[in-house]
Amino acid sequence: MASILIAEDEARIAAFVEKGLAAAGFSTRVAATGRDALDLALTDEFDLLVLDIGLPGMDGFEVLSQLRGSGSAMPVIILTARGGGADTVAGLEGGADDYMAKPFRFDELLARIRLRMQSSAAGQGTAELSHRGLELDVRTRRARIDGREVDLSGREFALAEELIRHAGQVLSREQLLSRVWGYDFDPGSNVVDVYVRYLRNKLGADRIETVRGMGYRLV
Repeated sequence: MASILIAEDEARIAAFVEKGLAAAGFSTRVAATGRDALDLALTDEFDLLVLDIGLPGMDGFEVLSQLRGSGSAMPVIILTARGGGADTVAGLEGGADDYMAKPFRFDELLARIRLRMQSSAAGQGTAELSHRGLELDVRTRRARIDGREVDLSGREFALAEELIRHAGQVLSREQLLSRVWGYDFDPGSNVVDVYVRYLRNKLGADRIETVRGMGYRLV
């Protein structure tokens, strides 16, 4: 049975999420403070973390930062009342896999949890990915080019991972938005193009090819 850690200090919301996940067949545990959430997340007993930003003692951003700093690749879905764009970007840049604002529909949260766990399971057993001198360690979230370590943000790493897993294939902007960002952006958003540019600057301009009218591929 998959186990989910719910880091939420509002008892009513925590109970609502816990009850729904239990009914869906998940094992759950609630942490009401940031420190408790981090300590439990680092035990490797959980398959996914639902993380509130406004936790007492240590906020969700710090929990996420320390969790990713430890090398943990556990899927994290941020669930928070802070719906502003700056907080969304900060959460995703910090290594979150998805972001939902309160109030929320439980069926949507459940769908996103299942999607993230499926993606995580598909990646298990493949800790090291490599292609033409580009190496990604999905467990420690480290990247290397020809043996030289390259510093990638959480979103940059996730985009590079998606491209390397489908090296040679053309991935559309819509596919990359869905698989890397995990929630609905404005269809007119240029966030994929922006992050491809970031990756080209760090990994080499010739590694990612633009296929006009279709998307991008790692060549």
